Amino acid sequence: MDRTQVIDSVDVHAEGEPGRILLGGDLQVRGTTMAERLQWCVENLDDLRTLLLREPRGHPAMCGVLVLPPVTPGADVALIILEHGGFRPMSGSNTMCAVTALLETGSLPARSPETLVRIDTAAGLVEATATVADGKVRAVSIRNVPSWAVALDTPLAVPEYGTVLTDVAFGGQFFVQAPAATMGIELGAQHAPEIVRAGTALLAAARAQIPVSHPDDPNLNRISLAMLHGPADEPGVSARNSVILPNGELDVRRPETWRGSLDRSPCGTGTSARMACLHARGELALGVPFIHQGVLGTTFEGMLHERVRVGGRDAVIPSIKGRAWITGINQHVLHPDDPFPRGYTLADVWGESSR
Repeated sequence: MDRTQVIDSVDVHAEGEPGRILLGGDLQVRGTTMAERLQWCVENLDDLRTLLLREPRGHPAMCGVLVLPPVTPGADVALIILEHGGFRPMSGSNTMCAVTALLETGSLPARSPETLVRIDTAAGLVEATATVADGKVRAVSIRNVPSWAVALDTPLAVPEYGTVLTDVAFGGQFFVQAPAATMGIELGAQHAPEIVRAGTALLAAARAQIPVSHPDDPNLNRISLAMLHGPADEPGVSARNSVILPNGELDVRRPETWRGSLDRSPCGTGTSARMACLHARGELALGVPFIHQGVLGTTFEGMLHERVRVGGRDAVIPSIKGRAWITGINQHVLHPDDPFPRGYTLADVWGESSR
């Protein structure tokens, strides 16, 4: 029997960040809650994740989304995020990609001028409002899960960079954040290699020194990503940032592992976490637009809408708004004799070589 696998995807980018959308109801992901589903994917679908995100089908900046039937009454779809660092509970840019793909392919009905899509994620229920005109999704605004500052101005010992004052926050994923200047780094695409190295060193140190845990899901117990941020340098922008995604396992004691890629977008969950920290400091009020610029110069518009309590902590409900475009409708083929059924990485551009 021919065991060739064919996997369909809709490829999209949100303000530059690529997302590979799998309309995968046929995957039969197990679990009665989104937390159980996320854990099932971690234990059973890692081969699919690496096949689609690694070379030769993917690249170091590629992300993915599994679109599944919802488990929460009233939700329209469920999403599980695929990144090179593993399966993730939530992603703003990838949610924008998924909503755009679902509406523009007719998988969900698109209504002008706005379409509301309720989405199950392992971080909680989110609502996406798509602005629709002439069959095209012009923008997606996501009312995100509660976000909060875990710790502010926490000193972190980072090898080669000294002691860095950092913030740790949850915005759908856990982030460690620090001003780029405190690590001797300048923001901007021309400084990408230095940003990646400093950011992955910061993340490796944070994982080793700062424990985190989500009050509603004990499996969300690791800092996923790092953000280096700085002031705006042009009118109409509130601040700049670069979010660094590891593409291999980090070891704070081994600088050769400090490798990754930059989020090409301004990062939705990162923007949510950043706004939560600013609000905790009294520097960003509810209802004030926060225009966050990423490494490519594109922006997300963020805003905080209300204060809530989560697990005994003060939290806020943020929204992030951006644009996405379909870049391709693809079929990915895996032949039974393909020597790279999990894809591969090479240390010239990845953290390490693997297959």
